[in-house]
Formats: sequence, structure tokens, C-alpha cells
Amino acid sequence: MLVSEIMLQQTPVVRVQPVWEEWLRRWPLPVDLAQVTAGEAVRAWGRLGYPRRALRLHAAAAAIELNHGGKVPGTYAELLELPGVGSYTAAAVAAFAFGRRETVVDTNIRRVHARLVSGTALPSPSLTAAEMRLAAELLPNDAGSSVRWNASVMELGALLCTARAPKCADCPVRADCAWLAAGEPPPSYVPKGQAWHGTDRQVRGAVMAVLRLAELPVAPELFQREPADLGFPTEGIGVPLAALHRLNSAPEQLERALAGLLNDGLVELRATGYRLPG
Repeated sequence: MLVSEIMLQQTPVVRVQPVWEEWLRRWPLPVDLAQVTAGEAVRAWGRLGYPRRALRLHAAAAAIELNHGGKVPGTYAELLELPGVGSYTAAAVAAFAFGRRETVVDTNIRRVHARLVSGTALPSPSLTAAEMRLAAELLPNDAGSSVRWNASVMELGALLCTARAPKCADCPVRADCAWLAAGEPPPSYVPKGQAWHGTDRQVRGAVMAVLRLAELPVAPELFQREPADLGFPTEGIGVPLAALHRLNSAPEQLERALAGLLNDGLVELRATGYRLPG
């Protein structure tokens, strides 16, 4: 549950599922993950994006082995102490994995609450204290009912009360929906997606694609010059290296990407070049 919750942050299920299945096949218990290097966790993360999450999972596994006898803790407070675990993840794991009464508020739940109760098309761009108070007020007092409530509202938002094309005709609570009663007023803002092409994030991703395949440190000049110009073979890491160079990023952008990866602990710089953390 902890693995899936962290993998699903800002990443759709269809991309997460194969990586999650392979991850649990390799490391079914926290102790199994804790015994490999952080670099192996980052390599297994593949192309899910936001690879710092792999470092956090690895650090959490080590903390679970050290402080909890190798078993994922079951209370919100204990989960919140794990590296990389925030309030939402702690609440979701405590509720769905351990049956505890916790206020779980994700994007889908926020959207259902906004329409059903507040009468607005979308929740505010960022989570507010008022939204958390509303979620806490709506949560049933009984632990078992609260878990079912959280799961039900989340599924309602994911499957019917979607952001762009809500299926109101199929909604089981449409008669009580404040947004429908108000005549479906438009949102007060237009959600903006994150840019990708030409950004530092794209260059970081291309660098990580090289290092995930590399068995040895990658010399800095390979990032800075075309592999063919250096007589480097086109197979193996030559393929992602060529993809990196096709981005035609400015030298300073590549430097920023490498510096950011180093600062985030996703990359190490050794005497012979860059590699995933040991």
C-alpha cells in the first residue's frame, strides 16, 4: 500500500501498475528494498517520473527496518515520521491498509466535495484549511464506515465526477449536488498543465535515462558531446545519449540539470564520471 500510494502521486494508474508489480516482485518486504542501494531503487523506478520518490521509498524502507521491526507502521503519526511520507500518504495508508479513521483528501475527493457540497466546478488550485475542515466534518464517526466513505468518494471522483467530462447522469448523488442545482457554473480558473518539452525536467529525465542503463560511471564529456564524435558505440547507453543530444539543450541547461540531480541525491559524481547513488 505504501509503495502504490507513493508511486501514484502525480502519475496515472496505467503507468504505475507494471512498475509496481515488478517492484513488489523484486522487493516484497521493506527489508528487501532496504538491503539494496538507493541507485537500484532509482533504476527500477524507470520512467515513472519524479524519481526522488524512489529515494524516499528506499529511505522509508530503511527506517521501517530500523525502527519498526521490518513492518510498515499502522498509525498516522508513525507513518508521518517515515522519510518522504506526507500527511495525505500517511492518512491513506492508515485508512486503507489498517482500517483506521483518518481524513483522506486527494484531488478526486476535493473535486467531489467542491461540487456536491460547495457548488463550485473545481476545488481551489491548492488545498485549503476550509477543505480539510469540510472533509473532517463529512467523515463518518465509525472507523469501518469512514474507510468505506473515503474509498467511495475517491472512486466517485475518479470514475464519474471527473474534472473535464463529469458523468452526471450516472451519478448516484446527483439529486443532492449543489453544483448541478446551481446550474453547473463554470470554474473560476483554468487548470494549467505542467510544461515538459524544452524544460529542465525534460533534460533531467534524459540524463536519468542514460544513467539507468549505465553499468559504469558516465564521463562528463559524453553528456556534452555527441557519442559518435567520441567514437562511442551506438548500442547500450548510446541510444539514450543520442536522445539526450537530440534535445539540443543549451550547455547551461544541461549543467543545471546535472547540478539539480546531484543536489537531489539522484546522481553521484565520481572521479570517472556520473552514476546513480551507491
